[in-house]
Amino acid sequence: MSQPYVLVLYYSRHGATRTMAQHIARGIEQSGIEARLRTVPAISSNCEATEPEIPDEGDLYCTEKELAECSGLALGSPTRFGNMAAPLKYFIDGTSSLWLSGALINKPAAVFSSSSSLHGGQETTLISMMLPLMHHGMVLAGLPYSESELLKTTSGGTPYGATHVAGQDNRDLDQNELNLCIAQGKRLGLLAQKLA
Repeated sequence: MSQPYVLVLYYSRHGATRTMAQHIARGIEQSGIEARLRTVPAISSNCEATEPEIPDEGDLYCTEKELAECSGLALGSPTRFGNMAAPLKYFIDGTSSLWLSGALINKPAAVFSSSSSLHGGQETTLISMMLPLMHHGMVLAGLPYSESELLKTTSGGTPYGATHVAGQDNRDLDQNELNLCIAQGKRLGLLAQKLA
């Protein structure tokens, strides 16, 4: 078995969620445990469409084994009408064997999201990602208000998890959003080590 790691599993269409994932991974590694960045392939309504086993660019696709063997999970998605993006939901929907085996029970998990508007459904997206994690028996970790950026932010950031408001021009994450991503990663990494 490999060294303990926290899986940072995300789907990103325009890059903002990927940037968040990278900063969450930084926070995880600052806590003293490996972070493993993974993504999921896009899905298509064309049944004949397939993705290569290894993406042309970016992070590798997640395997069920990597999810089963992680010590903790950070799950990230752009907001799609107040819900997680279909590619991420499609991947999660295929994890019934992990549910049956109890592979994720008592492992810590956190969620993060990006939207194009301030009231674009970030919190409901975070909650939509929490639901299957609860069914898997994972222990959910949000962001406590001891993270002062939660009180200062005028863009993204919630006690449910890190968020980002990309806007119509796909703006970069601001410093408060970046700090909250790192803080969430650190907290998740520390919890993964304590619960291992």
